[in-house]
Amino acid sequence: MAAAGSIGVYRAVFAALGALMLGTLVYTCVTDGSPFRLELLTPIATCAYVVVKLFEIKTSGPSQDPLDLLFLRQGDLSERKSSFVIIGRIIFSILGAMMAAVVIYTVITDGLPFRKDLLTPWMAATLIDFYINVFAISVWVAHKESNWISTAIWICLLICFGSITTCGYIVIQLFQVSYRDPIYHVLLNSHNKSLNAEQGRLPSIIPPSSAKVE
Repeated sequence: MAAAGSIGVYRAVFAALGALMLGTLVYTCVTDGSPFRLELLTPIATCAYVVVKLFEIKTSGPSQDPLDLLFLRQGDLSERKSSFVIIGRIIFSILGAMMAAVVIYTVITDGLPFRKDLLTPWMAATLIDFYINVFAISVWVAHKESNWISTAIWICLLICFGSITTCGYIVIQLFQVSYRDPIYHVLLNSHNKSLNAEQGRLPSIIPPSSAKVE
């Protein structure tokens, strides 16, 4: 029942966050008008997608990790090409370096963003958008990390540096996965990854009772 309880909590949290962002957008549009930006719909779409996938999950026992069930929902990922690991390392390294360069250039040419003229209602909406996405990534980070100290450090870095930290963390995780391994290994924590490697299979997402008896 522990896994089912965790799934229920995740459903409620992400549904509440999606509703919060939707309410923020409606309120800001009514009180401050334009500019409305489509990218502010990202956290609503993220939360809606996660909630839908969580409602598709069925657990067969407390030993199943609900986040593994969420990440590995789409069939047997063991057939995915391992070359995706190398491609992922390259892409996220480039994205992280590009974002770091953009931030440094902007700070040099325009100064720090902590200015009164930037504190508009739409800036508040953008910050809520940002931190909802940070929360979603933090759930995965907490799932991956083996202790609360490293989890707290990474989450603080996510809050402070956003996508730079996200790209850096993904690259680190990709370098901890062998290029021969299937790409889904990057989503698992070390315990479940080792367990699945020993068993030679993915975590079950279908209750045993639903399996056909020959």
